[in-house]
Amino acid sequence: MKKFSICFISFFFLFFFKMINFFLKIYFMEKNMFLFLKGEIISFISMSIVMSILLDWMSLLFMMFVLMIFSSVIYYSKSYMSSEKNLNRFIILVLLFVFSMILLIISPNMISIFLGWDGLGLVSYCLVIYYQNIKSYNAGMLTALSNRIGDVMILMVISWMMNYGSWNYIFFLNFMNNDYMMKIIGLMLIIAAMTKSAQIPFSSWLPAAMAAPTPVSALVHSSTLVTAGVYLLIRFNMMLIDMFFLKFLLLLSGLTMFMAGISANYEFDLKKIIALSTLSQLGLMMSILSMGMSDLAFFHLLTHAMFKALLFMCAGVVIHMMMDIQDIRYMGGLSFYIPLTSLCLNISNLALCGLPFLAGFYSKDLILEMVSMSNLNLMIFFLYYLSTGLTMFYTIRLLFYLMINDYNLMVVYNLYDEDYIMLKSMFMLLFMSLSVGSFLSWMIFNYPYMIYLPFNLKMMVIYVVMMGLFLGYLISNMKIYSMNKFLMTYNLSNFLCLMWFMPNLSTYGLNIYFLKMGQSLLKNIDMGWSELYSGQGMFNIIKNYSIFYNFYQMNNFKIYLFSFFFWMLIFYLLLLF
Repeated sequence: MKKFSICFISFFFLFFFKMINFFLKIYFMEKNMFLFLKGEIISFISMSIVMSILLDWMSLLFMMFVLMIFSSVIYYSKSYMSSEKNLNRFIILVLLFVFSMILLIISPNMISIFLGWDGLGLVSYCLVIYYQNIKSYNAGMLTALSNRIGDVMILMVISWMMNYGSWNYIFFLNFMNNDYMMKIIGLMLIIAAMTKSAQIPFSSWLPAAMAAPTPVSALVHSSTLVTAGVYLLIRFNMMLIDMFFLKFLLLLSGLTMFMAGISANYEFDLKKIIALSTLSQLGLMMSILSMGMSDLAFFHLLTHAMFKALLFMCAGVVIHMMMDIQDIRYMGGLSFYIPLTSLCLNISNLALCGLPFLAGFYSKDLILEMVSMSNLNLMIFFLYYLSTGLTMFYTIRLLFYLMINDYNLMVVYNLYDEDYIMLKSMFMLLFMSLSVGSFLSWMIFNYPYMIYLPFNLKMMVIYVVMMGLFLGYLISNMKIYSMNKFLMTYNLSNFLCLMWFMPNLSTYGLNIYFLKMGQSLLKNIDMGWSELYSGQGMFNIIKNYSIFYNFYQMNNFKIYLFSFFFWMLIFYLLLLF
C-alpha cells in the first residue's frame, strides 16, 4: 500500500485544487472581475524581481480542466503503472508537468510563460523516453528538437519586448497592432504555437511521441502540452487579429486537419490513430482561432480535452488486455468482453465525431456554422467539411475494427473488465464528456448563439457525417491491397499513409545535408589530404627512400661505394664553407 500512497496524495491534492478553481471561476464570472497579483521574489540593491499572476475566468476554467484530467490520470496510473519499479519517479514527473502547465496558464508575463513553456518541453521529453529503448529515444529527440524551435522563438519575443520596458504583455495588447515592428512578435508567437501544437511543418513529432506510456499520452499529448500553443495564441489574440501571418496559419492549420484525417484512415496502430485525431482537432482549433474567434477555439479546446483524455485511457485498457499489442488488426469483438471500457471508448469516439448533445457537438457544430457564415473562400470551407467527414470516417473504421470484427489474436483468451481503479477514473471523465458541452456553452458565452442558415447549409454537417459513416463502414471491410486498388496507385497511397512524407522530411530531410557534408569531410580531409601530408605521406617517403637505398646496397656495390664517397665529399665541403 505504501507504494501507491503518492498516487492517492497527488489525486486528492489535485482534485481539491480543481474544486477551489471551479468555485473561484463561478465567482469571478458572476462579478465580472479578474485578479492581477504581483509578489516580489527578490530585492537586491535597486533591482527587484517580481512574479505576477493573472487570474481571470479563462485561466481558472482552463486550470480546472487541466487539474481534473491530471487527477483522473494519476488515479488511473495507480493501476496502469502498478508493475513499474519507479512509480514515484513517474508521478513526480507528472506533477512537475502539472506545475509547468499551471505556470503557463496563470502567467501574464513572458518570462514566466517561457519557464512554463520550457518546463513542458523538458518534462515531456523525460516522459516520452520513459521506456528506455531506441524507438523511445528517437521519438523523444524528435519531440524535443521540434519544440526547441518554439522555445527559441519565445526567447526572441522576450528580447524583442525589451522595447516596451516590461514583459507583462497583458498591458500592451491593445496598442501592439499599431506598432509595425511588433508584427515580428506576432510572427514569432505564431511559429512558437505551431511547433507546440504540431501544425504542418512540425506535425511529425506528435504521432512519434506515442512511444510514451499511455497515461502520459492521455495527459500530455491530448489535452495539455499540445493545447499550450493554442492557449498562447488565444491570450495574444487581440494583437494578432489583423495580421497577414494569421491568414497563412489558417491555410496551414486547415491542411493539418485534412492531412491528419487522411493519415488516420491508413494507420493500424491504435495510439497513433488517436494521436492523428488529436492533430486533426488541433488544426480545427488553430484554424477557427485564425479566423478571429478565440472564444470558440477555447470552447473546443476544453471539450476536446475531456473526450480525448478518456479515449486515450480506454486505449490504454485495451492495450493492457491485449498483452501490449497496439495493432488494431488483432483486436475485435471487444464489446462482448470489456463492456464498460467499450462504453467509454464508444461515447468518447462519438463525442469526437460531434454526435448531437455530447461534448464535441456543441463546439464543433458552432465552429462549422460560424465557418458557413463567414465570407472565406471555398477552399477553406471544403477543408473544414472534408475534415469533419474524415473524422467520422476513421472513427467508424476504428469502431468496426475494435468492436464488431472478430477477435484475431489467440484461440484461448481471457479479457476482463474488473480493474475498478481504471474504471473509476474513466467514469469521472465519461460524465464530463457527456455533460461538459452544454455546461461550457452556458459558462463561456454570456448570451446564446442562434445561427440562421439555409436548410442545406445547416444540414451540411449531417451530410458529411453520414457520408463519412458509410465510407468508414466500406473501408473497415477492405483489405490493404483493395485500398491501394481503390486509390488506383500505390505511390499515392504511400504518400497519404506516411503523413505526406513529413516524418521523413523532418528527420532525414534535415539530417542528410549535414551527414553528407560530414561524409565528404571524412573522405577528403581525414582520410584524404591530411593522411597524405601527415602520417601516410611521411611513411611513404621514408619507405620509398629505404627501398631505393636497399636496391643499391644489395645489387651494385660499386655504385653504393661511390654514392657513399660522394656523400662524404658533400659533407666535407659543407664543413669547409
